[in-house]
Amino acid sequence: MTMERGIDVSENNGTVDWKAVAAEGISFAIIRLGYGRGYLDSMFYENYNGALAAGLKVGVYYYSYALDEAAAEAEARYMLEILRDAGIAPEDLAMGCWFDMEDADGYKARHGNPGNDVITEMCFQFILECNRQGYNCGVYASLDWLLNRIDTSVFADYVPIWCAEWGDRCSFDRATLWQDTNELVIGGETFDGDYVL
Repeated sequence: MTMERGIDVSENNGTVDWKAVAAEGISFAIIRLGYGRGYLDSMFYENYNGALAAGLKVGVYYYSYALDEAAAEAEARYMLEILRDAGIAPEDLAMGCWFDMEDADGYKARHGNPGNDVITEMCFQFILECNRQGYNCGVYASLDWLLNRIDTSVFADYVPIWCAEWGDRCSFDRATLWQDTNELVIGGETFDGDYVL
């Protein structure tokens, strides 16, 4: 059985050659819409439209800088406002919406490092706000965070999990998406690579 292959992208990838991506057999793309308190990814519209034009299924993700539940809910409302303004309905997002919960640049650690209960509740509030407005939403995190920071046992079965774990298999049983590498080379450009599980 061949798993469905995709990539996730942000402005950090620069201008993506979506035709080349599709030609490599990539079937979906999850595109960063924004981050933090109301920051739109500068390449969001270009990436969204480019991926669609190339025939890929799309989803969006939002990188969180929230430190409490209210801030996470505000991030969700901002993302949903952008989607509504762009005319992107839930049915347009075959790969759904994702709340990116990590601390790649140490921001959370520098600002008091919210406890595990707060981290979990932030995920829950973001997802709930999306669900209230008709958008399916899941959580993206590393295997370490899924095991040690986010209490995924409080999520119902309808909450998808996207697990980042480099290697040849995904250890997190509940994952529906798996980010297996940050070194997927397509047309000389390097991407994060993902699989549907």
